[in-house]
Amino acid sequence: MNIMETLVLALRALLRSKTRSVLTALGIIIGVGAVIAMVAIGDGAKASVQKVFDSMGTNLLIILPGSSKSGGARGGFGSQPTITWDDLEAVRTQVASVRGAAPEMRSNAQVFSEDQNWNTSIIGTTTDYFSVRSWTMAKGAHFTDADNEAGAKVAVLGQTVVDNLYGKGFNPVGQVIRINKTPFTVMGVTAPKGQSPVGQDFDNTVFVPATTFKRQVQAQSLGAYITGAVFVQAASADLTAKAQTDVTNLLRERHRLGEDDANDFDVRNLAEVASGQQQSTETLSLLLAAIAAVSLVVGGIGIMNIMLVSVTERTREIGVRVAVGARPRDILAQFLIEALTLAVLGGIIGAAVGLGVAKLLAAQFGWPMLVRPDVALLAIVFSGLVGVVFGLYPARKASLLDPIDALRYE
Repeated sequence: MNIMETLVLALRALLRSKTRSVLTALGIIIGVGAVIAMVAIGDGAKASVQKVFDSMGTNLLIILPGSSKSGGARGGFGSQPTITWDDLEAVRTQVASVRGAAPEMRSNAQVFSEDQNWNTSIIGTTTDYFSVRSWTMAKGAHFTDADNEAGAKVAVLGQTVVDNLYGKGFNPVGQVIRINKTPFTVMGVTAPKGQSPVGQDFDNTVFVPATTFKRQVQAQSLGAYITGAVFVQAASADLTAKAQTDVTNLLRERHRLGEDDANDFDVRNLAEVASGQQQSTETLSLLLAAIAAVSLVVGGIGIMNIMLVSVTERTREIGVRVAVGARPRDILAQFLIEALTLAVLGGIIGAAVGLGVAKLLAAQFGWPMLVRPDVALLAIVFSGLVGVVFGLYPARKASLLDPIDALRYE
């Protein structure tokens, strides 16, 4: 008997008991479905988190100033200015593992166009800020070092500000806006960046030169100190941790801190924050992996159990086939193919179910739907392997039946 005849015989045997076949394959369906959903969810969540952090800037460190203390109460990082403009220049020029650095001084203000107004964040910074934060321009250009040195009254708008002051699709380059009654000429509009991991709208921002910010926007200047954070871009992703150490050592040296003194600043690595964001999805993936492993084992045991029952029910059939010339290896192949067919069909159905679940979850959480055909194929092949492994014992038991005893079986 050739392989096609054996396959047809196996399919007929499975179709005789459709409900039992489906229930037997249920464990494989759940297992493969969990694998497909696990990989799709993990990849989608990872891509979503990576997209958010890419929008903030790549290889990014944030230097926060120190903590204030009043009456025993500590204000937390950022409450006490400790980073100077000279510190910023030293980080930018003396640390080899750093590609660029820029301040971010922030304040809220009412911004006016000719007939509209909008409350938004005003960021005072330098030209390097746009490259450090990977912030490209959608229209016009950002201000230059010369604008910063001259304290020019120029501004770059985020897309949300443009939409609320002028309406969608308007090009405001060359228009004049007022911030705290001071007129600023719009030089450009930044490309949309979306939201931060905590829901902050990156595009609801107006950027002005740092010197202009200190003179026109900031209520109180702190002289040599930067009233905000400093964003630092490492030379590469591999050098981010080294840049964090180098910047920390440089600032400790500049602030003349002793070995036992705590830092009066904080250098944060956004890659570590991104890793924390991914932990929850990794936990979900591990849970689905455990479900997949248990389901595949249970599915395999179910196949073995049903095939043993099938061998018992079809003992006389096996005896007749042997009596008319079927060899033990033909009987072995028939039952192995039945188990293999059952497992592979379960794997295919499970892959379809897993894709459906992944699509639903991706739509629910707003993640991209990422499908990996190699994983789906591997999961189906593995389910077939489970069918062969757990179907081998019943098939071998059937092939070793004595034809005389089998024909006498009632």
